[in-house]
Amino acid sequence: MPTLADTAAWLDESLAELLAQHRIPGAAVAVLADGEVTDHAAGVLNTGTGVDSTVDSLFQIGSISKVWTATLAMQLVDEGLLGLDDPVRAHLPGFTVGDEQAAAGITVRQLMCHTAGFEGDVFTDTGPGDDAVERLVASLSDVPQLFPPGERFSYNNAGFCVLGRIIEVLRGKCWDDCVREHLIAPLGLTHAAAGPYDAIRYRAAIGHVQPGLDAEPVPAPVWALPRSNAPAGSTLAMSPRELLTFVHRHLVADSGTPVLSPESALAMREPQVQAPDHGLMPDALGLGWLLYDWTGGPVFGHDGATIGQNAYLRVVPHRGVAVALSANGGRALHLYQEVMARVLHDLADVVVPPLPAPAAGPAPVEVARFVGEYTSMVTDTVVSGDDAGRLWIERTPKGILAEMGERPSKNELLPYRGETFVARIDPATGYYQPYTFVGDDGAGHAQFLYHGRADRRERS
Repeated sequence: MPTLADTAAWLDESLAELLAQHRIPGAAVAVLADGEVTDHAAGVLNTGTGVDSTVDSLFQIGSISKVWTATLAMQLVDEGLLGLDDPVRAHLPGFTVGDEQAAAGITVRQLMCHTAGFEGDVFTDTGPGDDAVERLVASLSDVPQLFPPGERFSYNNAGFCVLGRIIEVLRGKCWDDCVREHLIAPLGLTHAAAGPYDAIRYRAAIGHVQPGLDAEPVPAPVWALPRSNAPAGSTLAMSPRELLTFVHRHLVADSGTPVLSPESALAMREPQVQAPDHGLMPDALGLGWLLYDWTGGPVFGHDGATIGQNAYLRVVPHRGVAVALSANGGRALHLYQEVMARVLHDLADVVVPPLPAPAAGPAPVEVARFVGEYTSMVTDTVVSGDDAGRLWIERTPKGILAEMGERPSKNELLPYRGETFVARIDPATGYYQPYTFVGDDGAGHAQFLYHGRADRRERS
């Protein structure tokens, strides 16, 4: 089996070439194996300044922050201050969403494994102050409830903001200070930042966006999403090596300065709910962690995306192998596929599944279950059929997605597997976005269009 030194040599030789191939301005990657870490960087942090990407540069980790928030919550569980099955209202008496009955029953555990059931893409900018998370949570009173708490998985950013607010109340300090004092400091991290005012002290990457499919990436107009979403992943940034220091403490929870009991570290990787067979999303959800049942696994990890930045983290616990990858634009998912597939195969004998692509064979003849209108707070979607039996998906962004420049799109839905279809989003690379139809509205139609989030069918 190849060694960590072999992996380091391959990354030294190949990383810059891979960035050019996938039009990525800059990236950094760190690999943990046998208790040792190798890290590598290539490209630039900002095409406007030409500053080089280095191994100690800070990239935003996006929603990987959710695992940090979950870890802060589990510290409170270790201290006896928080119970996983506590109702949210035991700690936030004024908590409410659009469904009063649901709000009264939602638990801490359901927040941590994305089963609270209310719509989660809420990115309201409530200002830069220490009360940003508090004010966001107070604004959730009209957020729609998609399904009863605990019924199914639907990715929920706002749910982790609620969890972050519970942490703030129990600690008596803002989330940023909690992550600094209870994780960054005890882990001895020297290249990690809770927000932009910390990050500016380091070499920090800026995200890049593409004005069009064939355009070169350009610097994003802003550095970060609002502070109100910090517990869900809007501001935390660090080098990949620092991220692996955090991971190592989860793998060897009783070594060094303790930040979490071994029992809680293991509990976070226990499956809480299965996810639909989707192609890009995990097989199951733990407490914060995403769980993958891959050949050679199990594997756990998380992904993150902010404005023009992407981060990927995969851990093979029984091998003690982990990979952290950060990129600041371009076709980051394709870089993830090439780096993770090579490194995890070589060092952990794990097979990373290929990216979704259409299956051979004709589309289903009966499409009535799928056609209809689906909606969320950020997208309206129409699924239609034509005379040839083909399915089409037309998505119109609204809210924050429209503000960020997302454009309307219409693509054919092609068979993938079961009731999951794929739409070709990027003709240049052949990237396909999966969509899964789940549930039943009582009249033979799919109740939700699932793409990580569950968009509900509009009532006819």
